[in-house]
Amino acid sequence: MNSQALIKGLFAKQTVERAALTGNPWPETYAKWVQQGYPTQMVVKQAGEKRWDPATGREVEVTRASEYPQPVPAWQHFQYDMSHTYGFWDYHPLIDHKEVIEETDEWEVYENGSGAHLKYWKHKSGTPEHIAFKLTTREIWEQEYRPHIVAWDPARVNLQTARENHQQATGAGVWRYFGHLHVFEAMRSSMGDVTLYESLLLDPDWIHDYCRVYTDFFLASFKYLFDHVGLPDGLWLYEDLGYKNGLFASPRTYRNLIFPYYKEMIDYFHSLSLPVVLHSCGSVAQAMEMIVEVGFDALNPIERKADGNDPFLFAEKYGENLVFIGGLDVRVLETNDKDTIQRETKHLLEGMKARNARFVFTEDHSIPPTVDLASYQWMLDAFWRNCRY
Repeated sequence: MNSQALIKGLFAKQTVERAALTGNPWPETYAKWVQQGYPTQMVVKQAGEKRWDPATGREVEVTRASEYPQPVPAWQHFQYDMSHTYGFWDYHPLIDHKEVIEETDEWEVYENGSGAHLKYWKHKSGTPEHIAFKLTTREIWEQEYRPHIVAWDPARVNLQTARENHQQATGAGVWRYFGHLHVFEAMRSSMGDVTLYESLLLDPDWIHDYCRVYTDFFLASFKYLFDHVGLPDGLWLYEDLGYKNGLFASPRTYRNLIFPYYKEMIDYFHSLSLPVVLHSCGSVAQAMEMIVEVGFDALNPIERKADGNDPFLFAEKYGENLVFIGGLDVRVLETNDKDTIQRETKHLLEGMKARNARFVFTEDHSIPPTVDLASYQWMLDAFWRNCRY
């Protein structure tokens, strides 16, 4: 049973031989791991393209055509069963708009195509700090931004990259997926938290209009991808619904204003026999019933430090409905202690197997550079010893 058949079997509720495997190192983690022996490969890059920077792990612009090293993709090197082949095209109303507002050696503040000013670290990954937002009223949305999203432009989607990644993963026999954020994350990065949360209560008609326009936008984008690249094996929607202690909005608010648009996307994907994974960081315990009701097929990453995110309890209550992807506390890997890592890896695997969970083993957060390559390998060794059902 190859990786593609294994994952398809998990979604189809078939008997499979083992739990599956995936993972996600941060870019700067690759930079550290390469120094510790992680393999690289040489690739030809032309002037104006992007190349991997060994010092930071980030992409930088090529000034001279040549061969440059880049890390072997983790899904290839570690034999993951899943590969994210394309996603995260420009969804902001103003295409390719990035105006630098302020910059230092460590960070930059730039305005995105929704008029939001966000502060990003230059040399390490992380969520941005919210600085300022222009999209603060329905009138501004309707006059300055909405028309650009309604007029969908296929230039937003990079078909060449999608085709290359899709074909490479197809040849390797892994389960291929496309993915993107959806309406809630789009609003947070466009309006900011204050305007979003106030509008959920004070102007729900605006929320509905925003969600309607963006759902149409994402449906058009995915249909275009499918028509010109082909169908993947499944989809991921990246929508962080909670923080450490609970949901960002009440379950009733989510049910009335947000989840109907998830269902519309899921129904379309299901019409093509494509399963759908929800990626949501933070606490999702209060949303689990809705996640099942609208038809999500899997949940990721089951962030362990968030309230109520118990993978064993989730497996007992929702295992008939969901595949679970995640659940290993990344802080376990950060101990860089072999015994701790292998003990906790075995505990999670054995606990999910005991509950007959359909399980894809991975960490509950992208792997930071505080994790040594040897530590990650200890985890993998324990996975392969304990993954069989």
